[in-house]
Amino acid sequence: MEYNPAFISRSNFVKAAAIFSKPGKAELSRIAPQLIAWLRSRGYRVYVDRETQRYSEGDDTFDRVDMAAQKPQFVVVLGGDGTLLAAARAVSVAGIPVLGVNLGSLGFLTEVPLEELYSTLEALDRDRCTTETRSMLRCQLLRGGTAIATYDALNDVVVNKSAIARLANLDLYIDQEFVSSYKADGLIIATPTGSTAYSLSAGGPILTPLVDAFVITPVSAHSLAHRPLVVRDSVEVSVQVNTEEEEAYLSVDGQVGIRVVHGDRVTCRKSEHRVRLLRMQRTFFEVLRTKLKWGQT
Repeated sequence: MEYNPAFISRSNFVKAAAIFSKPGKAELSRIAPQLIAWLRSRGYRVYVDRETQRYSEGDDTFDRVDMAAQKPQFVVVLGGDGTLLAAARAVSVAGIPVLGVNLGSLGFLTEVPLEELYSTLEALDRDRCTTETRSMLRCQLLRGGTAIATYDALNDVVVNKSAIARLANLDLYIDQEFVSSYKADGLIIATPTGSTAYSLSAGGPILTPLVDAFVITPVSAHSLAHRPLVVRDSVEVSVQVNTEEEEAYLSVDGQVGIRVVHGDRVTCRKSEHRVRLLRMQRTFFEVLRTKLKWGQT
């Protein structure tokens, strides 16, 4: 749906919205200007990230990490789940709702199809859009007992070997109690939201979004006895890295990566921050049936 209203002076802006875009999407040259025009016509001041800047004219541009400080009423994500994950990490600290518009393929999180963008925005503008709150993981990388990096993740935290390394040796602890040693390509610690991402492809279970749990899924474990493990999200999950001379990496939501070395420990707890997703009226199971094609021959 196209929208091309007349320009409205900034003095008339009484609300604010932000736009994050996926890099390299050709259709953004058409979609982003129309969206900006629609928001302006409804009295929104528009903030854009660096990826969207090329499609805007004079809108305030910020790095994603600085967008929360501008306090928009909501963020519209034009892209796929990866773009939404980056947006969620950037604005969760301020509790800013995120609306995901699917320009990708599967899109568990960016569930709004492009053809429903403006009808969804109309509902949002009239305060008729529901919000679903999702839990996050707080991950710390400890080296010599000192935290050298801290991240929040909406989907998952993964400790895995490099592409050319042998199997990683990883010791798992729950609330400091030893659980097991794993020889595997890696270990995934996922939120309920992340249970439909990498963990699912590695054989993990699907958790409904509001379950108070984490799922720990080994990736290509050497032993068939090692299976996914579901634990309450009130526990601390800790992974001791035993790589010797091999390389391993910690990745957050499949986007942020840092090298880990022998003796490092990765700890995960439930984050104090939560992500607010603006949702349509589709239920979680409707999304699963659509995305995973359940019941289709």
